[in-house]
Amino acid sequence: MPAPTDTLLPPRYRGVRPIAHGGMGEIFVATDAELGREVVVKVLAERFAKDVSLRERFKREALAAARLSGNPNIVTIFDVDEHGGRPMIVMEHLTGGSLAERVSGRKPCPAPQVLDWLEEAAAALDAAHDAGIVHRDVKPGNLLLDERGHVKVADFGIASAAGLDSFTQTGTILGTAGYLSPEQARGERATASSDLYALGVVAWELLAGRRPFERQPATAEAMAHVNAPVPAVHEANPELPASFDAVFERALAKDPRARYASAADFVGDLRSALHDSAGDTWIVPTAPTRLAPATRSTGGPSRWWIPVLIALLAGGALAAFLVSRGSDNPSQPGVRTVVRTVTGPGQTVRETVTTAPTTSPSTTASTTASTTASTPPSSQSGTQLNAAGFAKMQAGDYAGALPLLEQSVQLLNGSGRIDEAYADYNLAYTRRKLGRCDGVLDLLDRSQSIQGHRSEINKLRADARHACG
Repeated sequence: MPAPTDTLLPPRYRGVRPIAHGGMGEIFVATDAELGREVVVKVLAERFAKDVSLRERFKREALAAARLSGNPNIVTIFDVDEHGGRPMIVMEHLTGGSLAERVSGRKPCPAPQVLDWLEEAAAALDAAHDAGIVHRDVKPGNLLLDERGHVKVADFGIASAAGLDSFTQTGTILGTAGYLSPEQARGERATASSDLYALGVVAWELLAGRRPFERQPATAEAMAHVNAPVPAVHEANPELPASFDAVFERALAKDPRARYASAADFVGDLRSALHDSAGDTWIVPTAPTRLAPATRSTGGPSRWWIPVLIALLAGGALAAFLVSRGSDNPSQPGVRTVVRTVTGPGQTVRETVTTAPTTSPSTTASTTASTTASTPPSSQSGTQLNAAGFAKMQAGDYAGALPLLEQSVQLLNGSGRIDEAYADYNLAYTRRKLGRCDGVLDLLDRSQSIQGHRSEINKLRADARHACG
């Protein structure tokens, strides 16, 4: 039976309310009377606190995790203390719940939103790993949301500190079996690669609405991590691109050495696969204000995905556009070319995509000069109109792009598709290029609501606020 809350915490904590009770101990929300703020207090379970060496280890791990508190994607630890012989951690109180609540209905979450959450979690994990700290218990319940919906990672090192990263502790498998790496399931010590594996499981679950190796009982699920092949996420959620499967094959590799080197690499490949599947029509101005549809900082060379449209012919008889992504030597081994043709009323759009291997140290776009002509007929789809408007943007003809993009936004409005997000952004960008402010911020907000936070959107929003007041 839990101890009374009025004696469990020091007197400075008022209005104590229990919010959870688990294997590690009790969790409370309280008001810190000295600092006048609401906090969360986690108290180590009495059965662990009786072990002096384990109690000291818990405090040591908590103090190490506190060093990460300056990271915007890691829950801030205010204090590590002991009261009544039981160690406690005092941390910030986040009001947005956790990602565990987002998958409790067993429905997939929108892929753009998932990628935003994963990027924030990845930034936290990579920072921790750089500091030599392994989380050991990455799961949706430890990915908390603030009032703005941004992810912060909680409980770094706490599972290890409480001895919960080993199967030798009775019953400890129950809460973590779904996210255990194969090496942890075999009873081996967790490493940074184990955290990345767990993040891959979380990603699969958020995108599919269920865990990849879900089994009953929990021991069967743990063993599935060791022996079962990685299931195809696009079969669990047909709205996802099939190219996600290769990303998860690597993220959930049985051998830690075959996994991604960083969480940012993993999430970056997911974002690239998503944008590839949509056929990016995203404005990429020339340097120095260069934008790209999918970039990331991983400590190594970046890959640029640069859409270029060519040969839009007059009268709407035939429109073709080329999207190229390749290396300086497109004939090198591993480069592949995919041709897709989409036919609509009075219009055929032929798209050629050349892709270089993901191990290529860098990629550059090869472009072909293009000519643009009159506005395509109104029978075109919103996606086709956005492509046509994008071509004019690439040619610097923003006045010509404007009516096409306005039609595109009108047709795509409310679809929730990535094409709508691109059209909204392109129209906002075009209006700003023409010195206009009308609707720009609303368009950017709509684009962000579909595809999540992007640095390009943030830059354009800041420009619009500065110029338009």
